[in-house]
Amino acid sequence: MKYSSSRGKYFSITAAEAIKMGIAPDGGLFVPDNIPKISEQAWSNMKGQTYQERACEILSCYLQDFSADEIRKCVDGAYNPRSFDNQHIAPLVRISDEVYIQELWHGPTCAFKDMALQLLPHLLVTSAEKTGEEDEIVILVATSGDTGKAALEGFKDVHGVKIIVFYPQDGVSEVQKRQMITQTGNNVFVSAVEGNFDDAQNGVKKIFADQSFIETLAKNGMKMSSANSINWGRLLPQIVYYVSAYIDLQVNGQVQKGEAINVVVPTGNFGNILAAFYAGQMGVPINRLICASNANNVLTEFIRTGVYDRNRKFAKTISPSMDILISSNLERLLYEITGHDAKLVSGWMEELKTQGRYQVNQSVRDKISRLFSADFSSDEETQMTIRSTWETKKYLLDTHTAVACNVYEKYTAGTGDKTPTIIASTASPFKFGKSVAEAILAPELLVGQDEFAILNMLAEYTGIPIPVGIRDLDQRTVLHKSVSSKESMGEMVLKYLHL
Repeated sequence: MKYSSSRGKYFSITAAEAIKMGIAPDGGLFVPDNIPKISEQAWSNMKGQTYQERACEILSCYLQDFSADEIRKCVDGAYNPRSFDNQHIAPLVRISDEVYIQELWHGPTCAFKDMALQLLPHLLVTSAEKTGEEDEIVILVATSGDTGKAALEGFKDVHGVKIIVFYPQDGVSEVQKRQMITQTGNNVFVSAVEGNFDDAQNGVKKIFADQSFIETLAKNGMKMSSANSINWGRLLPQIVYYVSAYIDLQVNGQVQKGEAINVVVPTGNFGNILAAFYAGQMGVPINRLICASNANNVLTEFIRTGVYDRNRKFAKTISPSMDILISSNLERLLYEITGHDAKLVSGWMEELKTQGRYQVNQSVRDKISRLFSADFSSDEETQMTIRSTWETKKYLLDTHTAVACNVYEKYTAGTGDKTPTIIASTASPFKFGKSVAEAILAPELLVGQDEFAILNMLAEYTGIPIPVGIRDLDQRTVLHKSVSSKESMGEMVLKYLHL
């Protein structure tokens, strides 16, 4: 299995090389040259397997330059009782007829990013060893909240690696911020950015594309890589949990062999729903991929019209991890949908860079429409969904999963579709406790309370304990106080690296 850049200038790269590099030097994203199909024997085998064993099965399809033993060591290092508080790793919870929530937040930082970022450090270190890499690897991350902490937790104290995380100064929840600025580790650095997530992400991309910056690092025995979902090693582990969820439904008799499902994903950067697309291409029978957005509904418009236009007002919402207007992983989908037409994809990406918009052709638009549905949820609708789900199901949603549930309700109201459906739950409700509490508690109870007092009130009211990864955050020492302008992020990196 080889990998090529979605922009066409780099090809026949091994999986280890693609993971180590993170992003292609031409600015594109590495994509497998073909999507493997799961064999009938593998489907049969996985029915009796643990999540870890299924992960090895799926990863081996894409990491053909890794040995079975190397893959097993990576998986065991990631998905274990020390890191995950549920033995099923990504359990399914049935909340109504035909509707199942897949909880992807049982890892150390209480967000779905742990599913990939507990594994990526092992994949990256193994990739560096396999390719004979001797330089120190510098991981650069732009985060809308969850990726940052998950990456810091995954890479802290990893030998031969430094990790630098940038987050939007006023664009994350207090819990997310505290998780990052109290991060321990001898190789970690965290900085706020004066701007929104797109400013932070564009700043990181600019650094990756700066040849003089790359040369400066090279002279000092350093090489950059990424822990964002632009890195194939971040996206690949996410395919596993969609495959595993379908097998769980089969094993439990909730779907028959070959019976199609819907998958609903709250997404801003498009990586999580793209993983579901890859699972479908591997053989998971999928009826509709339902893309759920918040008020930053650039993806909703694109899926409905074929026009991607980031020239719009940026909205700060109660689902901040989705406050994104440039969805990087959409580039991979376009590459797949066009039959790996790098020239066409490069043209659209150049238009996005220079004009802030692009429009795909009718053929691409039709292919996407056959696969995807899309809608969005306002903050008011999101809180209403949290409230109604708690009152009727006694199930507590976070603000992102609530976006998905609200969009799913709109979808079924409009279509009458009763296909069995998996809704991806991307965070513990305590990660966005203030907004969740505002949805279910009396307003007067919250007056004058800080976010951490509210977490305790929420736990007491619902009877749900605060996860270990969030508990007592307000009492941890703040270790990272840096703030960068969006123009000076590169200088901040060099300063941290003492260059």
